[in-house]
Amino acid sequence: MSTNKSEKLPEFKFSLNNQKARVLKDGWAKEATVKDFPVSKNIAGVLMALDSGGLRELHWHANAAEWGFVISGNVRTTIIDPEGRYEYNDFKAGDVWYFPRGHGHSIQGLGPEGTTFMLVFDNGAFSEFATFSVTDWLAHTPREIVSKNLNVDEGELSGLPDKEAYIVHSSEKSDLKISDAPPLTHKYELLSQKPFHEHQGGKLWLVSSNEFPISATMTGAILHLNPGALRELHWHPKADEWLYVISGKIRMTEFASSGLSSVSELCENDIGYSPMGYGHSIENIGDDECKLLIVFNSGVYEEISLSAWLSSNPEELVSANLNLPLETVRKFHRRESFIISENKK
Repeated sequence: MSTNKSEKLPEFKFSLNNQKARVLKDGWAKEATVKDFPVSKNIAGVLMALDSGGLRELHWHANAAEWGFVISGNVRTTIIDPEGRYEYNDFKAGDVWYFPRGHGHSIQGLGPEGTTFMLVFDNGAFSEFATFSVTDWLAHTPREIVSKNLNVDEGELSGLPDKEAYIVHSSEKSDLKISDAPPLTHKYELLSQKPFHEHQGGKLWLVSSNEFPISATMTGAILHLNPGALRELHWHPKADEWLYVISGKIRMTEFASSGLSSVSELCENDIGYSPMGYGHSIENIGDDECKLLIVFNSGVYEEISLSAWLSSNPEELVSANLNLPLETVRKFHRRESFIISENKK
């Protein structure tokens, strides 16, 4: 990474390849929270894999909503809301879920190969303080209370874990119930939709609360960039940007005002972060198409691009501001570019 006055800027890159996984019999997980990635104060992520039948046990998050994207395989979720409404959903690669803060849920890998997915949370410290698992809860509650609550004898509870299980194994043939009062759906088939932006240099699929109403606090996107293509200089007025490199190699720039800037190179399994209001760009510097997962901690998507900004102002004003000849300014893009291909024309 090269920087200007870099000693005053945090690291905007974090590698999951260097993060130790929590490995159990039926799955594993790697996390990136503010503890290890200090700049990421408002967003955290967990890369998780579950074998077929592997179950991320019933749990809830007291201080964060959960946004999930299925990278590969098939997965089933259950969820209940405070009104007692519940939903079961099966997901394939390219699908998204959203679980509001505090809603009880589970995640299970399905056959034949299980699943890999990324979980993103709208709180950088979610994992350290406020994930509540049902086995952890019952293991630390007097057994007579648990017995009375579940309407069984204490002797029938001998198999209860004595600590958090985290990932267990469960049959995929469970009976699926239908809720009498269905909630807003927690499922959205993102990559089955038409791209939100499609250019010569790449594509962007986007899902905000407009398309997925339950996702009130988070917007997600999949960005494909062709070799040499640039997601142009831009900023987000009301959200931080968190990205995960699914495949490929990118160069990410950050501008933090007051002469502070940063350039980082990211590859597969790296995470990048752009704080709210920071000017930034993403460029594919590899030989193959790159695929990025991008999440914002706002249900409303907003961005302002350099090309849209400059083209909205009088040419003479831009010429004077940038100290460039008018004929040069007239060559600038006349509207938002969003994605700029390697071929400038």
